[in-house]
Amino acid sequence: MAQRTEEEELLHRLRHKFHKTAAEYNLIEEGDRILIAVSGGKDSLALLELMAARARVLKPHFTIVAAHVVMTNIPYQSDVQYLTDFARALGMEMHIVETSFDATGDTRKSPCFLCSWNRRKALFETAKALGCNKIALGHHQDDVLVTLLMNMTFQGAFSTMPPALKMNKFDMTIIRPLCRIEEKDITRLAELHEYRKQQKNCPHEHTSNRSRMAEVLHTLDQLNPEARYNLWGSMTNVQTELLPPRLKAGG
Repeated sequence: MAQRTEEEELLHRLRHKFHKTAAEYNLIEEGDRILIAVSGGKDSLALLELMAARARVLKPHFTIVAAHVVMTNIPYQSDVQYLTDFARALGMEMHIVETSFDATGDTRKSPCFLCSWNRRKALFETAKALGCNKIALGHHQDDVLVTLLMNMTFQGAFSTMPPALKMNKFDMTIIRPLCRIEEKDITRLAELHEYRKQQKNCPHEHTSNRSRMAEVLHTLDQLNPEARYNLWGSMTNVQTELLPPRLKAGG
């Protein structure tokens, strides 16, 4: 029996985790029409590949479309033609949406928050217009764990980005099918499949608390190879009897 190549082994591992995650959290259901949010980075391109492969499986039957949001007032140069061709090669249509935001409009919020919120709003509006009931985002396991650490550190809350989140305000469900996949595996897939990098020159990208907290997660990985799996497991293993009791408001 011939040994698998590195690419075959990696794809097998990624698809296994992808299918297992989708099934365990019921992310994809019969009749779904899912909008895949494509930033142009490695995570969203990997999501396109894995979603396209999943859509070819007979059950559950679902349809997919893709959308890329261009924030016109940020120095982020998207190769729109590359993204369109990438999606078309996988058998799906790519929709290009342009939007912008005013960073001076709300000084209480960081530019990163305002940019993210306005991109998300554009995605919701596009999904609605295209008759979609779900939006798939390319957040991987590292994103989920970094958010967990950030929320504990800066908000005093034990919370993160869940695999599925019903947005009642928009009558839309956000799903994260890559949430159990490590970033290093997506990075390797991007290398093997030669994903083209987008030109990103955001002045806030490398100074945010998120990038610093990613370094903390990397340090924990070095301290204990099982750290990330223990962090993930802790979210469903909350031992309330060993925690301080919740105090009444004003207490």
